[in-house]
Amino acid sequence: MKLWQKDTVSLKEVEQFTVGNDRMFDLMLAPFDVLGSIAHVTMLETVGLLTKEEKAALVKELQSIYKTVRSMEFTIQHDVEDIHSQVELLLTQRLGDIGKKIHSARSRNDQVLVDVKLFLRNELKELVHTVVPFFELLQSLSERFKDDLLPGYTHLQLAMPSSFGLWFGAYAESLVDDIIVLKAAYEVVNKNPLGSAAGYGSSFPINRKLTTALLGFEDLNYNVVYAQMGRGKAERIVAMALANVADTLSRLSMDACLYLNQNFGFISFPAELTTGSSIMPHKKNPDVFELIRSHCNGIKSLPNEIMMMTTNLPSGYHRDLQLLKEHLFPAFRTIQHCIEMAGMMLNKIEVNKDILKDEKYRYLFSVEEVNKLVLEGVPFRDAYKQVGRAIEQGKFAYTPKVQHTHEGSIGNLCNGPIRQMLQKQVDGFNFSKADGALEQLLS
Repeated sequence: MKLWQKDTVSLKEVEQFTVGNDRMFDLMLAPFDVLGSIAHVTMLETVGLLTKEEKAALVKELQSIYKTVRSMEFTIQHDVEDIHSQVELLLTQRLGDIGKKIHSARSRNDQVLVDVKLFLRNELKELVHTVVPFFELLQSLSERFKDDLLPGYTHLQLAMPSSFGLWFGAYAESLVDDIIVLKAAYEVVNKNPLGSAAGYGSSFPINRKLTTALLGFEDLNYNVVYAQMGRGKAERIVAMALANVADTLSRLSMDACLYLNQNFGFISFPAELTTGSSIMPHKKNPDVFELIRSHCNGIKSLPNEIMMMTTNLPSGYHRDLQLLKEHLFPAFRTIQHCIEMAGMMLNKIEVNKDILKDEKYRYLFSVEEVNKLVLEGVPFRDAYKQVGRAIEQGKFAYTPKVQHTHEGSIGNLCNGPIRQMLQKQVDGFNFSKADGALEQLLS
């Protein structure tokens, strides 16, 4: 079944190629397609395109279809093109001609647009709810190990003392900025494109602000041409937000792989969280972190993939956009799984508390010795030369203590203010507005 079918039948090869893997990804859109349709028929009744009885019958059947979708028993028949066709087919089978009225004043173009935006909005919410516990874990580890020193590196050369508190805390604060970008992406997708039809609006007197309120969107995509142009752009912006989270995880994973290496020996994990070798009985490989790193590096390529797939498209709808789902949709599950696995690993991390007692790390304290001389009144450049000469002559002496008290340093991690920054951003999503609106549609 095709909503656009007239009398000419497409060649089988053309049909298979154009449908592609769309049915599989349309199942992910199914609940949102039904919700969009409930809002649409509710609006159609208010402008006289449906009677109250027709609207009530359609809403009842749509709510029934929604329950089937959520029970995981819903399928798209092999001879049905997409989720939109499947829902309309079910309504027509159950309600006759009333089911055929559901497509008035909309196109598959704005129908898939609203489905995708509702899907992305929901997935961003789920991702935020996955990031927040991971942030809290990192902050708890930061506090737990705040007094345990760790070598700091620049250019992969020994630089200055750091601490596990700083290390864990750095990745926690990185997630704050990642949440800020996720929030920006959420604001982009939280605008209603429904009513833009094929990209040029409708001659019916529809009420787009009503469907905006019914679906819990913050506002409209007002210009109907831009509403259609927003497809591809919204996906690219969301992909960039995912890429930022992925970059944080990838970098953390690389650190963990290095720090577990015997030449570093900074951290360890229980044997059951690592893997072995087929011929080397001593091996404890950080496979989980290596796979997180690779998965996340793949996600970091997503914005460019989407950018290239939409390059040189003029305004209006183009079938190229269908393929974006195959690239973006699975990334949400991947990034969430990576966060969950990283959390499982870090919950069992063991840290070496005596790293800096090793003499090979003595030059980490060179800056501390320079600063001590400065505090005694020696000009900084003179103090620098004095300590430098001592190092060159093999006469460098130091005490393995640090006195860092400013904001964000070893002795003043500022985890509290960082936590407040994150909470402010999470509260700004206002998830309850969208959730409440969708619950009302189903009541």
